[in-house]
This record gives sequence, structure tokens and C-alpha cells, in this order.
Amino acid sequence: MKAAFLTGPKTFELKDIAKPTVPDDGLILKVEACGVCGSDIRRWREGPPPGSGGVVPGHEAAGIVLETGVDCRAFNVGDYLAIAPDVHCGECYYCRRGMFNLCDNLKFIGITPGYPGGFAEKIVLTGEILKNGIIHRMPEGLSFEWAAVSEPCCSVLATHNKTGTKLGDTVVVIGAGPTGCLHISVAKQRGAKVIVSQRSKSRREMVGKFKPDMIVDPISTNLVEKVKQFTNGVGADIVICANPVAETQTCAVEMVRKGGRVILFGGLPKADPMTTFNGNLIHYGEIEVIGAFSYHPTIHKLALELLAQRKIPADQLITHSFSLDQINEAYKAASTGEALKVIITM
Repeated sequence: MKAAFLTGPKTFELKDIAKPTVPDDGLILKVEACGVCGSDIRRWREGPPPGSGGVVPGHEAAGIVLETGVDCRAFNVGDYLAIAPDVHCGECYYCRRGMFNLCDNLKFIGITPGYPGGFAEKIVLTGEILKNGIIHRMPEGLSFEWAAVSEPCCSVLATHNKTGTKLGDTVVVIGAGPTGCLHISVAKQRGAKVIVSQRSKSRREMVGKFKPDMIVDPISTNLVEKVKQFTNGVGADIVICANPVAETQTCAVEMVRKGGRVILFGGLPKADPMTTFNGNLIHYGEIEVIGAFSYHPTIHKLALELLAQRKIPADQLITHSFSLDQINEAYKAASTGEALKVIITM
């Protein structure tokens, strides 16, 4: 079977490897579609972990069960499944309290060595993954491409559940990549007014179809002043930093209202993770600065249902589709900003 190995910085090699053997307690999934994530792009730029010899990424996958092990009871041959990357341990302090995304021993399909991902014709889902991972049957009528979008939807849905985004709120989304666009869509559906900030001209043009109330170029315009003008001097109720840029987190505290919430949604580069806030604004304004990472497994099922109901506009989000043979071209399109969501189909 074919699998795409990340063998060096910005370098994939398509290799023919042996067909996987089904574990007694697991299954083999024939991958039909797998999305390219922003975190995938960061790892593509850096290359595989030193000494790994290459890894198979891809953690936003959907496909058909080809074979099940003798002890596999959860799924059947022919089931259509969507998978998310998280594999929790089920035993640590956080897992015992249902906070699975904060698991101390979290593994990730397509990211953690030994857990190969979905940029392959087939993927093995072991008993460990079936027990402690995030896997759901696809709703009837949902395409594999749309099912692959369910994973990035999850973090967005979990974030707005945490912030309690509601009718009449003003939400600022900093960064109009795929997840930024999903934040716009979900916030609008919850009744909020949305301001989006995006440096890239091409991305500003693409984000219009998600109908934000204002699109700001932060290079030519003072974003804080624009937000204050829009809110009659009060500030935004919620500011979501949906990018990996520390200076936008600093700026977010200056544009949120007293008692408002700043959401650190986009992780910063591991080599430079420090950020700076005006502590007095946070203190005297009782501003909440909140981290948002991953989601509870039930959110994945909800995302699939919302996609099937067309409550989430996957058709607007997916702008490019490539075959597995074209994976290098797919990553280039995703990294340059000419695409929103890129899907690899098999």
C-alpha cells in the first residue's frame, strides 16, 4: 500500500509499504480523506523528529472499516468512521475526572511516533485507540471530505462552549485561517457580531463568504481602535487569538472589555513560546485570559452531526483537494495561504 512519509523539512516521500496486519482487538481503516492541519504545516517546515527516519502524518481522517480483529466488538466491516487524533490514557488525574484533553499521557495519531496517521491508503486502529481514542461512525449522507473537517471543528465548538458565546456578543477573531473561519461561523450562529483581523490580502478576500461584520487589515489599520469604535468605546466581549503570533495576544488584552475574555486558541512556536500582557489591564479590568486546547470526545460526535445538518459550512471551508500522490503540492498550497482547508483524498 502507499503511504506518505515526512522525511525532511518540507519533504514527503511516497513509499510502497506492506499491508498492515489487523490486531486482534483492533481494525484496519481504508482512508478515504484526510485534512491538512495548521499543526501539520508547522511540522512539515521543521521535518520529522530526529532519528525517526520519517513519519506518516495526518490526523483529520475518515474512511471505511476493511477488516476487524477477532476481539474487536466496537465496529464492523463496512462502517464509515471519522477519527480525531487524541488518544488518552484513561488513568491519570485528568482522565479520571473526564478532562481527557488534558491527559498527562496524551498521544496523537499522525503526530506521536508509533502512531502513524492518515496520509496512507490504510491505517491501523489498535485496541488502545478504539478504547481511549476519538472515533465515531459518520452520520448517513455525510461525505468523507466533510467528515475529515469534523476534527478542526471540535476545538472551535469546545471553545465557544467554554466562553459561552451568546446573542449580542462582539467577538474578535484574530487570524482567518481554517479554524479562524470556523470561529466566525460558529460565533455568528450563536448570535454574535464578529470582527476578523487578517494580514493576508488573499485570506481577507476568502473570509468574506463567512459573513463577518467587519474585516480589518491590522497592517494598515489600528485594530484596537477599530474594535473600540465598533463597540462604542467598550471593547469586545471575547477576543480569540486563532494564530501562532505572540504580539496578537498582547494586543487582545487591549481590545477586550472589562470582564471580557481573551482566548489563547493558537499555540505559539515551541522555540519561542513567551508572550507579554498588560497585567494592570487584566487586574483592574477583571479580564479572563483562557487557554483553549482540544476537546472532550463527545464534541467530535456533535461536530459530525452539525456537519451532516449543514450547520457548519464545510463546502465554503474546503477550497482545495489533492490526491495522495500530490501531497507535496497540497502542503505548499496550504502553507502559502492560497487555500483555506486542503483535503487529501485517496
